[in-house]
Amino acid sequence: MRLTVRMLTPLLLSAALVAATVVGAQPARASVEPITLTGHGYGHGIGMSQYGAYGAARQGLSYGRIVAFYYPGTKPGRTDGRIRVQISSDGGGDVVVEPRRGLRVRDLANGRTRALRDNGARLWRLKTNGSGETLVGFRDARQWRFFTRLDGRGELDARGAVLALHTPSGVRRYRGALRLAAGDTVNVLGIDNYLKGVVPTEMPSSWHPQALRAQAVAARSYAAWERRNPRAAHFDVYDTVASQVYGGFGAEAASTNAAVEDTAGRIRTSGGRPAFTQFSSSNGGFSAPGSQPYLKARRDPYDGWSGNPNHDWSVRVAASTVEARWPGVGDLRGVRVTRRDGHGEWGGRAVTVRITGSRGSTTVSGPDFRFALGLKSHWFRVG
Repeated sequence: MRLTVRMLTPLLLSAALVAATVVGAQPARASVEPITLTGHGYGHGIGMSQYGAYGAARQGLSYGRIVAFYYPGTKPGRTDGRIRVQISSDGGGDVVVEPRRGLRVRDLANGRTRALRDNGARLWRLKTNGSGETLVGFRDARQWRFFTRLDGRGELDARGAVLALHTPSGVRRYRGALRLAAGDTVNVLGIDNYLKGVVPTEMPSSWHPQALRAQAVAARSYAAWERRNPRAAHFDVYDTVASQVYGGFGAEAASTNAAVEDTAGRIRTSGGRPAFTQFSSSNGGFSAPGSQPYLKARRDPYDGWSGNPNHDWSVRVAASTVEARWPGVGDLRGVRVTRRDGHGEWGGRAVTVRITGSRGSTTVSGPDFRFALGLKSHWFRVG
């Protein structure tokens, strides 16, 4: 057994202190073994478990029964129309696309459109000048050239054909129109075409068709809810995890396109409006309570099937990793969950966590502790 400072006898401790005074040595640090954290689930656990949806589909449940289980009290509904998506990968203050048949520019101030016919251009661009005017230009073999000026914001489309957008990280392809608004590139397209770029990024396209359809309904409902509560005046949703991950045309797959088409327009509603249908990878067997009455904490009999790698998990975290995240506590002495939400094993997910060290203690929220250490969820215990 390795001895620590606490295990020294008073006599040995005195001798150690004398030696430190004589030779200038530093007092020994108490050793702390790596912390073992055992947990359940992956993500916030609110609403639909995606692995649970797959597990339910394996048991023969239809997508309608799956979404009804995960959003109890909601009703079937329908939606259509367009949605505006901010393209986070293109923050250069312009919109640059490749030429193609049918390409045209629309002036959003007056609704006028103008065809951008083949003139040898290699690229077409919308760009705002210093006076706030939208300029349309094209690049030939040598340089950018002016084409026309718009009265207001502009957007490019090709009558429903896919556009190739040039971004700082490469070429990305999108259905619908590409708009320049407040310095952002915004993809404007029908909500079901938007979903074709969402469902395969949120759920593996190889999964059971009923699970993919359940994901399509949940994602469509979530998008319709966000459209009623837009993220900004000029766009409705992000293309990142801040909303739903959207990969555009390049992310599409035949199986997920079929799931979107098979559920065309279908959503879940509450009070006649789109429901806030949150979802995450796995709830670990017990969903977490959310902000809406239909986002209930309840046992999930479908999440714990053998193919779910996130239902149960365990990790070892070095003391130095915890100390680096919360340097104010000094040398780590211990970690303890001080409050839980009361739902599931061990008393449920961690609400508050106490971190104690040689220089003091701090209390953080369970989710903050999770994100700081890269844990799968905040439903864990300290082993």
